[in-house]
Amino acid sequence: MSGGLPAAAMPDVEQVVVALLKAGLPGGTSVGTEWPANLASKLAAGVVSVALGGGGSRLKAVTADRTIDIDILGATKKQARDLAATASAQLIAAQGTVQPGARIYGVDETSLIWLPYQASAETDTIPRYVLVMSMVVRPA
Repeated sequence: MSGGLPAAAMPDVEQVVVALLKAGLPGGTSVGTEWPANLASKLAAGVVSVALGGGGSRLKAVTADRTIDIDILGATKKQARDLAATASAQLIAAQGTVQPGARIYGVDETSLIWLPYQASAETDTIPRYVLVMSMVVRPA
């Protein structure tokens, strides 16, 4: 007897969220896991950067509870806020679905804060919200 169940790696939640947001946010929005080069030139359409914020096992070897930090930048505060609201709604709507590599069981908006970004002392601040979401996932 081998003494254990087969191991299954948990899904790459960053990539799952990037794919969901690319499909659900307005066309032209830059969505990825890092801020794009020439950031200022992309603000008119919006910039969304997804990063794994942490988390752990909910049911060991079965599900993982992941926190996702999402930076959302825009040309105006309203645009950034609207993108954040749409991103949150898109992720909440994904609850109960199967995405490539992941089953999504639970999705919650943990927080949404206004946190303007200033690239350097010589530049104006860029409108920015930080959206924090939590997801319970397992391999698909």
